[in-house]
Amino acid sequence: MRLTAHTDYALRVLIYLGLQPNRMATIREISDRYELSRDHLMKIAQKLSNAGFIETVRGKNGGIRLGRDPGTVLVGDIVRTMEGRMDLVECHGKGKNTCLIVPVCILQNVMHEALEAFLNVLDQYTLADLLHPSDALTKLVQLDVKYIKSA
Repeated sequence: MRLTAHTDYALRVLIYLGLQPNRMATIREISDRYELSRDHLMKIAQKLSNAGFIETVRGKNGGIRLGRDPGTVLVGDIVRTMEGRMDLVECHGKGKNTCLIVPVCILQNVMHEALEAFLNVLDQYTLADLLHPSDALTKLVQLDVKYIKSA
């Protein structure tokens, strides 16, 4: 299974914010640090905000920050929010199904079981778990650069 770039970027945004939970960050800052499209990050931030994972504040001193304690944010919930429907094969979905063998094939059940197992593993981890080792992560994303100095 491969997650979309939006999910990957959402996880990166949440890790970035989790490393500095008491500070507002900007989309521009995160975009610059991860070298990601600002337009994509705006869409991701909107989705994360709608789900309550982050808070957004408009204005001169605005930005985004975590909306919940990292220990309460399940990685599985982030993936479910960002991915939406996760149909692994055509027969797994509720849309048009053109497969001839669906009435007798067990593949749909196998794929459902595999997806559930995948999500169950992700549900064993929180955003807080992803923030370790925090010193090394902080150094890699260079949180001590100009953005924090100007905050």
